[in-house]
Amino acid sequence: MRGFQQRGSAPRGHGGSRHHGGPQGPQPTLDKPKREAILDLAKYVNSRIRVKFTGGREVTGVLKGYDQLLNLVLDEVEEQVQDPEPRIRTLGLAVLRGPTITLLSPVDGLEEISNPFIAQD
Repeated sequence: MRGFQQRGSAPRGHGGSRHHGGPQGPQPTLDKPKREAILDLAKYVNSRIRVKFTGGREVTGVLKGYDQLLNLVLDEVEEQVQDPEPRIRTLGLAVLRGPTITLLSPVDGLEEISNPFIAQD
């Protein structure tokens, strides 16, 4: 049978190589600068922080760990639930996914101010 190849055999004219295209041999390494996190969360470890998520959920807790993707580990987590009436739900230890976080702030040293852009009556 002409043109038929057995399974596992190399195609003719390829010298037994089983590569299916792509670069051959060692590739030069490009020295890319190491990506660093935008936020330095090290100063907030073991401190209470407030986290808001896409979709409106909000929690506070003690920061225990984090990674470069902004995934967080919080202990003593409490969620501020607004529907149907405002209440606090205790969650304990939680892992928060970085891509869903929209706001991160320390609880201590935080104070609410009036909105200067609202027209005064």
